[in-house]
Amino acid sequence: MDQLTSFFNGNYHLITIVILSVFLGIEVISRVPAVLHTPLMSGANAIHGVVIIGAIIVMGEAKDGDFFSLILGFLAVVLGTLNVVGGFVVTDRMLEMFGKKKKK
Repeated sequence: MDQLTSFFNGNYHLITIVILSVFLGIEVISRVPAVLHTPLMSGANAIHGVVIIGAIIVMGEAKDGDFFSLILGFLAVVLGTLNVVGGFVVTDRMLEMFGKKKKK
């Protein structure tokens, strides 16, 4: 528990930036018209490839016995991968709407 407290005390400015970024992101996304929401989000989800690479680097640089970094990195890889795949699935379905109809 002391490690967690010292982490928050040492990085409170970074945590504040993350929290403010979340609020800013919610505010920006809420102002996007519904017509543009799907194309923008499918493209934004594909950007999570950067998150996956960052998580792999974090896991590779973790010290022996640093299970917090390993677990956090693993969760970031799994959730980032799901987000990337979901973004491509949405984009594919969206592009199928504009394709030629298949004959039976």
